[in-house]
Amino acid sequence: MFTSPAGAPLVLSTDYDAWKRLLADAKVRDGRLHDARHTAATVLLILGVPERVVMQIMGWSPTAMAARYQHVTGGILADVAQRVGGLIWEVANDADDSNAEGSEKSH
Repeated sequence: MFTSPAGAPLVLSTDYDAWKRLLADAKVRDGRLHDARHTAATVLLILGVPERVVMQIMGWSPTAMAARYQHVTGGILADVAQRVGGLIWEVANDADDSNAEGSEKSH
């Protein structure tokens, strides 16, 4: 059971009402409070926060919760593809440069 700062039991609608007020004040689209957990988990994934830290922040104990709440975005996939591509082509270019230098030294 969750309590107020004074120790009294929370009314079930307390979080709901505060969340709806917050959304209205911020002038953002309506959404469920639970959706904010998914958003927070995905933002932490995008930021590259280590899974153990995300689990601590989100209050999870099983690692399966990360898979449930963190959503892999197109931006994450594009970043990984660019990083892998950069690594592959950097290594290939370094090898080409080394071969070219070796050929020049032998002449």
